[in-house]
Amino acid sequence: MKKVILSVVAIAALGLTSCKNETKKVEDTTTTEVSKEIAMTDLSFGVRGNCGMCKSTIEKAANSVEGVASANWDVDKKKIDVSFDDSKTDAMAIHKAIAASGYDTEKVAGSEEAYKDLPGCCKYDHEMMMNQSGEEKEEDHSDHDH
Repeated sequence: MKKVILSVVAIAALGLTSCKNETKKVEDTTTTEVSKEIAMTDLSFGVRGNCGMCKSTIEKAANSVEGVASANWDVDKKKIDVSFDDSKTDAMAIHKAIAASGYDTEKVAGSEEAYKDLPGCCKYDHEMMMNQSGEEKEEDHSDHDH
């Protein structure tokens, strides 16, 4: 009879211990997921460029920055959308990485050395508008007659 009682007590103790560990694991996972969501920042800014090859180089430069989760440059709007972990990097680091690859951003001029090495189709006009809205701007004709 003693053996039966000891066996029941041992099984009950093991059952309670394993339930306690499973609860703790679920709690740890939930905490990690919440902290990742809080730190993500979305940012859009203008970047000069011309073509699909520019898109590839600009996005690769942005994605090379530690903490950048995604980067998508719009060829027509001359605008990049970046999602990044603001506890690992900041907007200026992304601007600088893109500029180092040879492309002008709103805040940092592109590296002249890197610009010289770009393929011919990627040599953009340094005065090019970075049209972030995608809307065509009408010309101002108020100073003369048509």
